Amino acid sequence: MNADQGLFVPLVLGILEGLTEFLPVSSTGHLLLAGHFLRFDSPGRTFEVLIQLGAILAIVAVYFQRLAGIARDALQRKPGALRFILGVFLASFPAALAGVLLHDFIKGVIYETPMVICVMLILGGIVLLYVDQLKFTPKYTDIYNYPPLLCLYIGLFQMLALVPGVSRSGATIVGSLLMGTDKRSAAEFTFFIALPIMSGAFGYDLYKNRDLITSELGIGIAVGFAAAFVIGYIVVRQLLDFISRNGFAFFAYWRIFVGALGLWGVLLFG
Repeated sequence: MNADQGLFVPLVLGILEGLTEFLPVSSTGHLLLAGHFLRFDSPGRTFEVLIQLGAILAIVAVYFQRLAGIARDALQRKPGALRFILGVFLASFPAALAGVLLHDFIKGVIYETPMVICVMLILGGIVLLYVDQLKFTPKYTDIYNYPPLLCLYIGLFQMLALVPGVSRSGATIVGSLLMGTDKRSAAEFTFFIALPIMSGAFGYDLYKNRDLITSELGIGIAVGFAAAFVIGYIVVRQLLDFISRNGFAFFAYWRIFVGALGLWGVLLFG
C-alpha cells in the first residue's frame, strides 16, 4: 500500500467494490484494473479479497430476516429449507474447491495480468448481451424450488469466475438463464451463493496472507471494507427491481466499455 495515497485510494476501491460486487461486471476485474492504474500496491492482492466481506455483510443485512427464517426452518428439519441449503452448498462447492487448488496461480499470475482481465470483460459483455436478448420460457422462478442438480450446474458456471474479468454474478446468471430460470431469481440466487464462497475466500486469504497485513494495510482494508458494506447495501436493495425492468444490456455495454478502455490504457501506459 502506497503511503503517499493515504486512505483515498482504499476508499475509492471500497466504493467500487460495493458498486460492482453484485452486478454482472466483475468486481475483481474492476478493482484490479483500478488498482493497476492508480499504482495501488496490495501485497498478495490481500486488500482486494478481504474488502469483499463488507459487501457480503450487506447481503446479510438486507436478507437478515429471510436468512434467520431459513436457519430456523432448517433446525426444524423442514424439507424446503434443507433443500435450499443443499442447493447453496452444491452451487458453492466447485468454485471453492478450484479456488483452493488454483489459489497461488490465480493470485500470482492471472491477477497480475491486466490484459487478460480486459479481454475477459469484453468477451463476457458480448456473451451477456447475447443471452439477454434470447427469449426464454422460465421453468424456475423461485430460488427455494431450484433442484439440487440445477444448483450444481450453476456452481460449475460460477467456477469460471475465478478468472478476474469473467464476473461471479455474471457467470452464474448466464448459467441460470440457460438452464431455465428467470432473470430476477437468477440474480437473487447469486446473492445467496456469494455468502459461503466469498466468506470462505475471505477466511482462506486471511490465513494465507496474515503475515503480509501491516497496520497501515489493515487501516486501508477497514476503510475499503466499510465503504463496500454501505454501497453494497444500497445496490442489493435496488438491483433486483432494476434487472426485472431492464435486463442486463446496460451491464454488458459497460463491461465492453471498461474492457476496451482498459486495453487502451494497458497498451498505452503499460
